[in-house]
Amino acid sequence: MLSLSLQSTSFHGVASARARPTSPARAPPRRRRPPSRPQVPSRVQPTMLFGAKASAPKKAPAFAYGLPGNFNALGGSELNWDPAGFLEGKSELEVNRYREAELTHGRVGMLASLGFLVQEKFHPLFSGDGGPAIDQIPQLPVWLWVVMGGGIAAAEAARINIAFRELDGEKLKAETALRPGYTPGDLGFDPLGFSKDLSADEFKLMQEKELAHARLAMIAAAGFLAQEAVTHATWGTVYGLPDF
Repeated sequence: MLSLSLQSTSFHGVASARARPTSPARAPPRRRRPPSRPQVPSRVQPTMLFGAKASAPKKAPAFAYGLPGNFNALGGSELNWDPAGFLEGKSELEVNRYREAELTHGRVGMLASLGFLVQEKFHPLFSGDGGPAIDQIPQLPVWLWVVMGGGIAAAEAARINIAFRELDGEKLKAETALRPGYTPGDLGFDPLGFSKDLSADEFKLMQEKELAHARLAMIAAAGFLAQEAVTHATWGTVYGLPDF
């Protein structure tokens, strides 16, 4: 009887042990994610996307914006000569203003150098007094000074009216010196028709010739003036030809 009670007791203990529910396994603690940062748009712009071409670099303008006058007479190629850097950082209208001034002085220089060459042989407006031109100019009659002054003023007024812009009434200054679209030196004066029926290439070649002669004439006129100021005699007298 005792053994049965022991067995029942032991059996009850085993059963109770089996019936006891086991505690569930603890899950590992979750890691906290850091707080998301607000997305800031990137300041660096992509230079090239897949399948897209990068933009080509801006092409530098031609020398003097393509104006004629850079032809090398000795080598036949271009001579982009600007040792003083007058064209650096200048706009097209400013470069055209420089060319207008160069052509104006060059055309006067061609007339002046021709006058120096024939001053002793051809002077129909007044009697020749002889000697250098710098000494003859003060001896001109008053009426001739008036005629020359009026002619120069009329020519300059016509050139300004064609080439230059009007002044602003309030600022008393023009926005730009030359009119936009104006070609330097093109005053519409061609009584002999040299530029008539010329192609674009032929007209550019004639512009090159005019600039070459104008630049040479400015140097020649300056040389004549310097020679007469130093020697107080005409170039013909210096070289043994007083009639010239």
